[in-house]
Amino acid sequence: MSTHVTFSNGVSIPTIGVGFWEVPADRAQQTVEEAVELGYRHLDGAAAYKNETEMGAGIRSCGVPREELFVTTKLQNGNQGHDKALAAFDASLERLGLDYVDLYLIHWPVAQWGLYNETWKALEEIYASGRAKAIGVANFLPEHIEDLLAHCEVRPMINQFECHPSLQQREIEEASKAAGMAIEAYSPIGRGVDLTNPVVEQVAAERECTPAQAILAWHLAKGRIVIPKSVHRERLAENLAAADVTLSEANIAAIDSLEAGLRQTADPATFDNTQF
Repeated sequence: MSTHVTFSNGVSIPTIGVGFWEVPADRAQQTVEEAVELGYRHLDGAAAYKNETEMGAGIRSCGVPREELFVTTKLQNGNQGHDKALAAFDASLERLGLDYVDLYLIHWPVAQWGLYNETWKALEEIYASGRAKAIGVANFLPEHIEDLLAHCEVRPMINQFECHPSLQQREIEEASKAAGMAIEAYSPIGRGVDLTNPVVEQVAAERECTPAQAILAWHLAKGRIVIPKSVHRERLAENLAAADVTLSEANIAAIDSLEAGLRQTADPATFDNTQF
């Protein structure tokens, strides 16, 4: 199983990361330290998660050189627009205590505001400055991707969106791949909903792994990047070990069959919370 995916610009991202959504600020530094000790090198944060400062403290205290880590953060919705996005990026870097991030994303399209193309111009400038080694989007639907491609100079390198067995979002994946983007799944195990599915349990039993590992291995077999969240050391270790699980074609097809349209997070077509 490949441990990295290479973006269109040649930047390499570890396929398994730690997501920091809903990680309490007072646990974020410890989570970084424990994750890095276990072998993680990919940390996925966001301004909206309200824990960038603590993530940054963990990055500095974890004992691994900065250049060995892949750090993502994201633009908060309320800071869309060219000038606001530039200022928000500077603020994220300051909170993180970093000179650069490896990946900067527009967190949500909020298409009804009509600002994501203008916002993307700011990300292109940030990328040109070298302060973000790669840039991309999150939660962009096919129509948003098509519109962005018609207006951008630098194509987004990744699309991060909710993806798990019961909400696979194949149209988004296909549109993203066609645009040359890597695919990153958040809530990759469906916030736990898919773990007790009998099909997943059967695959896990056959492969002698946990249900979570079976689902993560399914994502990895499809070339996706995954960012499961946990603040528990044993779960962090379990998730990382999914890279050692190999599924059969029949296993993959079985999990493919679980599509149910079961969304666990907000709908990108309508979500407009300025605080996220």
